[in-house]
Amino acid sequence: MSVDPMSAVPDPPVFAGRRFAVMGLGRAGLAAARRLAAWSAEVTAWDDSAAARDAARDAGVTLADLAARPLAGLDALVLSPGIPHLLPEPHPVAAKARAEGVPILADVELLYRAVRATGSRARFLGITGTNGKSTTTALLAHILRRAGLPVEAGANLGPPALSLKMLGSDGVYCLEMSSYMLERLATVRFDAAAMLNLSPDHLDRHGDMAGYAAAKRHIFDRQDESCTAVVGVDDRYAAAMAEALARGPARLVRISGRGVVRGGVYVAHGRVVDDRGPSPVRLASLIGTLTLPGTHNAQNAAAAAALAVSLGVGANEIADGIASFPGLPHRQELVAEVAGVRFVNDSKATNTDAAARALGCYPRVFWIAGGRAKEGGIASLAPHFPAIAQAFLIGEAAEAFATTLAAAGVPHTISGTLDRAVAEAFAAARAEAPSVVLLSPACASFDQFRDYEARGAAFAALARALAVEVGR
Repeated sequence: MSVDPMSAVPDPPVFAGRRFAVMGLGRAGLAAARRLAAWSAEVTAWDDSAAARDAARDAGVTLADLAARPLAGLDALVLSPGIPHLLPEPHPVAAKARAEGVPILADVELLYRAVRATGSRARFLGITGTNGKSTTTALLAHILRRAGLPVEAGANLGPPALSLKMLGSDGVYCLEMSSYMLERLATVRFDAAAMLNLSPDHLDRHGDMAGYAAAKRHIFDRQDESCTAVVGVDDRYAAAMAEALARGPARLVRISGRGVVRGGVYVAHGRVVDDRGPSPVRLASLIGTLTLPGTHNAQNAAAAAALAVSLGVGANEIADGIASFPGLPHRQELVAEVAGVRFVNDSKATNTDAAARALGCYPRVFWIAGGRAKEGGIASLAPHFPAIAQAFLIGEAAEAFATTLAAAGVPHTISGTLDRAVAEAFAAARAEAPSVVLLSPACASFDQFRDYEARGAAFAALARALAVEVGR
């Protein structure tokens, strides 16, 4: 495929005369404040954290307490995804914006408007789901780049939306979309969008499972007959959404990582197959692809392949992209091998559904779990308990997880901290090497770490330190 050398275009004054407020100055909010100003908008920003305000001030951002000034007349409030505007309780600035009739938008919405304002017809691809969206987004971007397309990837994954380059009409945006972001879109139309899977998560923000599913379904809003809707059918919630979308107007593509789906894209016997034509077409092989283990990653590969096909990418290019995919950090990442013990970092598994996917990849495992638990604990992981040689529990959830495991007769140790868990897991795993120590916490990290990335980096550092110690 040919690449337009002018595909990345400079920032134009697309928002001259517009007025925006930005609430929340973390990575995404700070990028939004700076980029909107670069597009000639008038921007006022605030964060409840003094440290975040200091960093923004150093970056040249204009600050003012948004709760203490009128918001009426603003074009929009750009609200950090982590700040609620409805449930469980709206942030005061969000409540003020709603009362004064100011739209509350996600940064992706403003990226879309800016790109379209330049006249660019760059295609927008959105990926969501409870699990797998980061891997699918990264895999899709990798396939498209290998195929020669100009690609920008980010949003919920990696670079914030408003730090991405402006692309020309041959460009493609691959955007990971959280439920928080999807409910704050107003005009975005994804040329192709994927909803991978659905299991209970973030229910405090969406009220119940119906509210969560409704937020996820927004990824298909405003699609027409020229668009593609890719939906997983490996769980009942997503399968029900596929049935509801079958009436169109977008072209529906059902996907599965577990076997044949007539008229869809699926993985069977390690091969990605497109069954939408007169006869099935093999798009790629996952056999020997170490960075995409398990049926959940098979579904991710099917989704990425279906989205790539919607852009006209050929089977050979898809196969090459999947075969050369380097994987993502903190998603079943092999970080060290010490005395026959493999250390696998799956710190991104912040809920039980994600942890189940990792546990299902190993016949026997020494499992490190715990942190700040989500509703329901780990009872749903019971089918995987027979594979757990021993569990090493950390953080706030350790005692509750221990109770569940004790009732099921699963050997376990309350380690408390990650450094103790790694040392104790290594000692146990080394006694029956070759073996696997898996960090797949089934919990948020915020009791002991800044985020899942910091937790995963700590795990990797501890494992590599053991390699040095044992190698002496």
